[in-house]
This record gives sequence, C-alpha cells and structure tokens, in this order.
Amino acid sequence: MYDKTVITPRLTAWYGDDKKSYKSADNNASSTNLWTPELLALKEKIEHEFGYRFNGVLLNLYRDNNDSVAWHRDKESRYGKRPVIASISLGQTRNFDFRKKDHHQSKYSLPLPNGSLLIMKGDLQENWEHRIAKSIVPMKKRINLTFRLIHEG
Repeated sequence: MYDKTVITPRLTAWYGDDKKSYKSADNNASSTNLWTPELLALKEKIEHEFGYRFNGVLLNLYRDNNDSVAWHRDKESRYGKRPVIASISLGQTRNFDFRKKDHHQSKYSLPLPNGSLLIMKGDLQENWEHRIAKSIVPMKKRINLTFRLIHEG
C-alpha cells in the first residue's frame, strides 16, 4: 500500500470454481479453495433469488474493532464493466461506509447487522468508494462473504 508492505488488517480466504484465483487490489494472490457445501448452497440461493452468477467468494474475518478494510473500489477488469458483488455479513454489526469518488464530503454509512445481504451493482464501483473502518468501540468477530464473478484474462 502506497509503496509499503503492510499486513492486511483482517484475515481472508478465497473459495470458488477450480482455477478462479483471486488477486487483491495490491496484486496479492490467494490460492483457490474449492467450494464447501455450505458456501456453494449460499451461492446458489443468492443466484436463484436474484438472477446473478458468481464463481468465487472472498471470506473476510474481522476479529475485533481493530480490523478493517480501507477506502477502495472493486473496479478491476477481471470483474467486468459493471460488477455485481453480493455481500453477506455474519456476527458483529459493522458500519459499511460509502463516499463519492470525486467528492469525499458526500458520505453515507449503512449498518450491516448479522444475516444482512448487500448487493453492490450498477455504477457503484465506478462512482463510489467503500470501507469498513476501525472503531474505538470494542467489537466482536464479524465474517463477511463477498460473492463475485471473476472473468478470465
């Protein structure tokens, strides 16, 4: 990050179709774990209910209030032009912050409680950044599953 090596402030794992590797925005590659029956069932339920298709899921474990993800956009060619990302939150409620890419004063915060599903689509990744911020309030664990469609090359 900013030409420095930093430890990711959360734990991550990538599951998906065989040979669908995941690279983070800083080009760190994650090996692919094949779908577990539980993750595959969740994926298929979301696909059936909303009509989207996914071939991988990034799992994030936020251990406490010190774990976070910085402002970013999931705007990479491997996601396609207008990516759809389905995000399931389990455990501790955390605020999901949005800010306008070119006007950082335009901000919104959405609490994501246990069991919530957030679908990011349309031009969201083009025009908005998002994050899960660190907190001064003590927090319990939160697991976040982000289902994605990775396109080849």
